[in-house]
Amino acid sequence: MNVLIVFAHNESQSFNASMKNLAVEEFQARGHEVKVSDLYAMQWNPVASRDDFGSRANADYLVYALEQRHGYEKKTLAPDIQAELEKLEWADLVIFNFPVYWFSMPAILKGWVDRVLISGRCYGGMRFYDRGGLKGKKAMLAMTIGGQQHMLSGDGIHGELEDMLRPILRGTLGYTGMTVLPPFVAWHVPYIKPEQRADMLEQYRQRLRQIDSLVPLRFPSMDDFDDMLRPKAAHSETN
Repeated sequence: MNVLIVFAHNESQSFNASMKNLAVEEFQARGHEVKVSDLYAMQWNPVASRDDFGSRANADYLVYALEQRHGYEKKTLAPDIQAELEKLEWADLVIFNFPVYWFSMPAILKGWVDRVLISGRCYGGMRFYDRGGLKGKKAMLAMTIGGQQHMLSGDGIHGELEDMLRPILRGTLGYTGMTVLPPFVAWHVPYIKPEQRADMLEQYRQRLRQIDSLVPLRFPSMDDFDDMLRPKAAHSETN
């Protein structure tokens, strides 16, 4: 299996970095190939702009998604985007390893999503969910968060964790056709003792060893919708 870890933490000694290092060691020990995109170390540019295209379909007005399609077809995407896209093409499993910022991912990782998950390859037209361009690949979030687990539950102060992560799990990974595995969360990391951190790393190791048996999250099937993306069952009931 080919594993890509997209790592987004600005401290090389962080718990996030320990998770990334553990994943590399664990997968390589099991005979898998691993590549890491360390976004801060790479000084990844998160800003989607006209500079992302060596040639333009419309030089006068920037429609970013349409220019992504053009750049992909003409092989004129910016070199940093092309390099990450090649890693993504290569990968069977993509792990997004990051700290939660403001109920979401860090800006540098959002910029990776904006620039690398290109229209024309990863999605576009009617190619999303189970017809998405990245169908056949698996994805998993491996996150740290400052809050405690009870805070992100049905009756917790912040609500359900999956509700918070919906734009990532559904609106990004599921939307592009990836098989989305349940996220791994290391809770309350800045405030716990070293032995608790060691226990969390062991939990993460066990999660990685179970990667092939995890039950994916469920998202809509395009087969349940008509050409106008109306639910077939609901549409048929009105006729």
